[in-house]
Order: sequence, then C-alpha cells, then structure tokens
Amino acid sequence: MKTSMRRSAIFASAAALVIAVCGTTGTAQAEPGDGELQFGYVLPETGQLAYLGPPQIESLKFAIQKINDAGGVLGKPVPTVVSSDEAGQEAVAAQSADRVLAAGVDAIIGAAASGMSLSFIDRVTGAGVVQCSGSNTAPTFTDYEDDGFYFRTVPSDALQGPILADVVRDDGHNRVALVARADDYGRGLMETTRESLEDLGASVTLAETYDPEATNFDQVVQQIENSRPDAAVVIGFEEGTQILQAMIESGIGPDRIGVYGADGLRSEELPSLVAPGQPERLSGMKGTAPASAANEQYVKDLRKFAPDLKELQFAPQVFDCVTTIALAAEKAESDDPAEYVKEMNGITKDGEKCNSFAACKELLADGRDIDYEGVSGPLNFTDKGEPGQATIEVYGYDDEGRLQTLRTETSRAEE
Repeated sequence: MKTSMRRSAIFASAAALVIAVCGTTGTAQAEPGDGELQFGYVLPETGQLAYLGPPQIESLKFAIQKINDAGGVLGKPVPTVVSSDEAGQEAVAAQSADRVLAAGVDAIIGAAASGMSLSFIDRVTGAGVVQCSGSNTAPTFTDYEDDGFYFRTVPSDALQGPILADVVRDDGHNRVALVARADDYGRGLMETTRESLEDLGASVTLAETYDPEATNFDQVVQQIENSRPDAAVVIGFEEGTQILQAMIESGIGPDRIGVYGADGLRSEELPSLVAPGQPERLSGMKGTAPASAANEQYVKDLRKFAPDLKELQFAPQVFDCVTTIALAAEKAESDDPAEYVKEMNGITKDGEKCNSFAACKELLADGRDIDYEGVSGPLNFTDKGEPGQATIEVYGYDDEGRLQTLRTETSRAEE
C-alpha cells in the first residue's frame, strides 16, 4: 500500500504538470476520504479503438446513474465523471491519465487497450488510486506489480486463447498460421493460442507479430500464404481489416481457408470495412471475444439510457468496474482508495448473492457479506483482482456478412 503522503505528492506533481501544460486543471481537486467517490476515465474517444469508446463511456455513466438512483455512495451522489481520451497513442493516454489524476479522482476506469493501460498504470497505482478496466485482456496484468490497486472485470487472454484454439480445431484445421499486432495484447493472445493449438495436436505453421502502425501489410499476408496453412488467425484491431482485405485479394480469404479473429476484430461493421459493397466475402469467418451482455434487462436499460449505441462490446464489464468500486467504498465506509481497495476482491465472492448496486448496498447496510453478481456474469475475483473464469463468445459472419453469436463457452483459470 502507498502512504497518503506519497499519494498527495504524486497528485501535486500531476496537478503541476497539467497546470503547466494547460494553464488550469479545469476542476476542483478532491481529497482522498472526503466522503465523495469521484470517478475518472481514460477511454477511446478517438483513435483506432474509438468504436469501443461509446459503449464503455455510456455504460460508465449509466452505472453512475443507477448508483445515484439508489442514494449514492456514503450518502452522497457520485459526481460527474472526469473524462479523458486514450486516443490510441501511449503518450496521449499517459498525459490524459495525469490530467484525470490531477482532478483528485478516487478511481480511474480504463484504458480500453492493454497497451494504453500499460502506458500509465504505474502513474495511477503509484498514486494509490484504483484503476479498473473492462477490456484489458493481456496476460501481462495478472502478475503486474501494482500494489493491489489494478483490477479488471474482463478475463485474461490466458482464458480466451484455449477457446479460440478449440474453435479452430473443432472446424477440422490442422495447419494454422498466427499473426498478431506487436503489443502486449497481440503477443499474449497469440502465445496462449499457439500453446493451446499445439496441445490439441495442430501444427502452427507461422507465429509472427507485425507493426500495427505499418501502412502496408502485404508482407504479412505473403508470410501467411507461404506457410501453406489451412487456417489463419489474425489478432489485431482496426489495422486487421487491411490484413483481411489483402488476404481475400490474395486468394486466402474465408472461401479458401479458415479465417479467425478475436475480440479486437469483433464488429458488425467489419465486413463492410474489409469488402465495401460485398460484405458476403467475409462469410464464414469466425472468432472469439469475452462475451458481450447476455443480460437482457441490462441491455434493454442501457439502450434506453443511450439509444444511439450500436456496439455493446465491453459495456457490461465497465458497468461492473464502476459498481464493484462503489460497493467496495460502501463496505469500507470510505472513498479513500487505500481503504476500499481492501474490499474489492471480497465483495465479488463468498457472500450473499446480489445483482445490483441497490440490492447489494441494502445487504451491506444490514451487516451482511455480499457476492456481487455482475451484469457481465459472476466476477469471483482471484487474489490478482481479475475473474477466475470467463464466458467466451464464439462469433461468426453469415452468408450475407452479418455478425452472429454462434455459442458461448466457459473457460477457467488453472488452480
């Protein structure tokens, strides 16, 4: 745990940086333990993951509304969230985190991308502030030295990789090429998928990373083709559309070999981006992702709150980040992260089950232990502050290029 003195010093340093750059912080600074739980976020408002911004941001705001409808935290309403953009650039994300920290927040939600979180996690956890992401899947975070202040409600790719490998093998593929963006997300998921494929008896013909900032991916596609696979897995974000497009143009699209993706490529718009005017050309592609909301009531309520939302990916996980933090503060009877962080893992397991802030808050008021069952599913945090099991969606694109959920599977961490 960090001392309050250290936390105050880091806040002061961050505030000085923002004032030097911007002239003002633009908001009054809160103090830890002042009785008001202040959230901030660093999420993608622009950049290559901008499509993941709206569902996460709106779900965060929706969670705060539900909390305030139930009387707020510690008898006070949760104030408007302090917002900032991760922008798909590490330097920008780090500066954004500094700005949010300078506002004196008690918790930061985000970033969406694992690489962006890694650019500022030391700033946040070093300041003794809780950070929770609903979409950081890189295995790196499980054993990261964060002094217990980092959490995620989405499972590690160590749980997604085996399911992705199962999907490929169940489709009868024996020779598999893997290409992934050269960051913690790409490398981590590629490695767990490779190990699982080999454990299942498949031959991995290629396992290569690529520069996601490249302007041309012909060499990547040539490497796939030269390895003579009967299936290819592309682990990427927005740049993956260019790889898929080049694969189709080279004659190794889903009509010729098995083509698979992961959560970074799961999008209703992917077929029209890969093959404008011919979305059916992506027909047959499959992939895996941490399951989106299967909670029908949550989906209905969120769409009523934010009717313009198209994507819902990682929205329920962000909702659970916010709700878990708020319940931990209620349990600790303090908004000071140094105090409520001690309750974060415990309130997600081994107690009386409850599935909303209001219901859980009522149980806490009666002095009972709770097991918050999230809208994304059971959380059951391990000692590392992450889910010990995962519900993974297997998705696919039909004959007209429409995104479909084919099934869900459960993956559990090894004991």
